[in-house]
Amino acid sequence: MRNPYDVLGVARDATADTIRKAYKNLARKYHPDRNKAPEADAQFKEVNAANDIIGDENKRKLWDEFGEVSTKPGFDANQARAWAKQGGAGGGFPGGGFPGAGGFGFGGDVDMEDVLGAFFSGGGARRPRKGRDQQAELEIDPLLSFIGGETRLQLGRPSGTETLTVRIPAGVRDGGTLTLKGQGYPPPGGGPCGDLRLKLRIPEHPLWRRDGDDLEMDVPLTILEAIQGAAVPIPTPTGELKATIPPNSAGARIRLRGKGVQKPGRPGDLYLRTKVIPPQSSDAAVLAAAEVLEQAYTQNVRSHWATS
Repeated sequence: MRNPYDVLGVARDATADTIRKAYKNLARKYHPDRNKAPEADAQFKEVNAANDIIGDENKRKLWDEFGEVSTKPGFDANQARAWAKQGGAGGGFPGGGFPGAGGFGFGGDVDMEDVLGAFFSGGGARRPRKGRDQQAELEIDPLLSFIGGETRLQLGRPSGTETLTVRIPAGVRDGGTLTLKGQGYPPPGGGPCGDLRLKLRIPEHPLWRRDGDDLEMDVPLTILEAIQGAAVPIPTPTGELKATIPPNSAGARIRLRGKGVQKPGRPGDLYLRTKVIPPQSSDAAVLAAAEVLEQAYTQNVRSHWATS
């Protein structure tokens, strides 16, 4: 993997605030919803991976001391330090490099499986080899991406088709990836299976439009409802509720707190965009009523179009 400081374009001594700002700018630049370039998805993932390391104080310290090896599952910093003291020449990984890249004076032939075993499992025994990761795509109902839940996946395996139950956390995005540990291919000769990496495909919802963790929807109103206000039943991702539409709310944007994407601890909001729907009629009585309403306008409704 690339050095996370290089990915985010920040110096090694950058402050946490500088890293946070750099991450936000790059995540916005490469987000699949904004950037449709073929390479944007990979760049977005790389930016997130870099921020996951140096955007976290503890992970950043480990990276600065040990480099990429500190990101491996089960890495034991104490074992690595002990190894450096006993067999290394300098006690660290110069330049954030991998052991054996100039920081430890290994003599003769070194079995890197044994070295990794010492760092990751607390001993010198060789670890069983892990199977290959498996890749697949999963299309989910957009409602699942708003509230979370479970879905089923038919997956081709060497032994045939298998049905998996996949837990979808609230807040996942189209083009994002879910990793199911131990659900990939088994290794030859036995050992732990690889992981299953699912690329998510999420179509647009017919009712709710998503903006980050917030949702927006159009709420049609009659002319009378828009003028005098109304209590309108509103479908939300978590169930129907009645919303009070204030008088004179044509074109208003009304917020329902906590009714958007249901991320644990910090759900988004649902915004109602009111739209007045006039009756489609040429009936004389309807036209007469419309003429009466026309007299209620005190100014040109298109006066804001004036350019000078």
